[in-house]
Amino acid sequence: MIPAEAGRPSLADTAGTGARPVTKPHLAIVGATGAVGRVLLGILSERADIWGEIRLIDSSRSAGHGLTVRGEEIEVVELSEDAFDGIDVAMFDVPDEIAARWAPVAVSKGAVVVDNSGAFRGDPDVPLVVPEVNGCAARIRPRGIIANPHCTTLSMIVVLGALHAAYGLSELVVSSYQAASSAGRAGTETLRAQLAMVSGEELGAAPGDVRRAVGDALGPFPAPLALNVVPWAGSLQEDGWSSEELTIREESRKVLGLPELPVTATCVRVPVVTGHSMAVHARFEKEITVAGAHEILAAAPGVVLCDDPAEGEYPTPSDVAGTDPTWVGRVRRSLDDPRALELFVCGDNLRKGAALNAAQIGELVVGDTGA
Repeated sequence: MIPAEAGRPSLADTAGTGARPVTKPHLAIVGATGAVGRVLLGILSERADIWGEIRLIDSSRSAGHGLTVRGEEIEVVELSEDAFDGIDVAMFDVPDEIAARWAPVAVSKGAVVVDNSGAFRGDPDVPLVVPEVNGCAARIRPRGIIANPHCTTLSMIVVLGALHAAYGLSELVVSSYQAASSAGRAGTETLRAQLAMVSGEELGAAPGDVRRAVGDALGPFPAPLALNVVPWAGSLQEDGWSSEELTIREESRKVLGLPELPVTATCVRVPVVTGHSMAVHARFEKEITVAGAHEILAAAPGVVLCDDPAEGEYPTPSDVAGTDPTWVGRVRRSLDDPRALELFVCGDNLRKGAALNAAQIGELVVGDTGA
């Protein structure tokens, strides 16, 4: 373990001053052995080498295991106060209750926290940051914490941010088609197990036949996911809304700086391992054309325009899994409203939807966008 240098200022101390640490900043990844944590380790091996020590932190159950980062095997250490000694940036990918307890501890040790849980996203003193859209918000962090938006929000917000800057977003209606992996390792394992159960069977033509084949093997889902779609993600909220639907509403408003933006979302689970998709109806303050939208999206950072239906070119989740950008296609002007667009977006929910965005925020914190 690399000790903290004597007298070395922390990033928390220098926030907003323009000062830079005198050595490469040290990074901690809390939840390193989880699905997103492992993707983050791979991303750190691909991007600019801006970090000094990279310290891997997890539960006592995972402590002592070795994981490879930048070609070097690093031993996982147990989550504790001492684990944050000398750390400048701590990226958390743990359940809400663990983040709520330990993120303030990391801040008290001098670290800036980038949190991927839902524990702080709604806190007005915690910026919710997507570097391509509102990266400047990362500079003002009264609690020393920056929140990473939910993977469903991140699947579309880079596209919407680019269009909003040009045309002024005034209303948003979204249907999400969410991959099993956003429910964690249990989600992926459940989908694969269910697919094995239904493989080779003549199912899906009679009421309840898929449910009977799957039995109790539902995992984190309320209904079979194999050969099915499930119109639910999250927990039940008032008036029948799900927590994830309300999350899309609140996070889109916060990231875009539009606190009164009308947003309606319907969240659906689909039998896809990795890659969220979203059908988006976006209404703007100005009249918009497909050609104008194409021009904006083709130049937008973090976006790939893939839109030629005549040639069968449009994004699908299985084609974009493992890639970093948000992919957008099926761009159409609404038939009855010259100020509205219909479009389809896809993105890897473990990369830009979680790990990549956290890595980009960390780069912002230390003064390097990684571009």
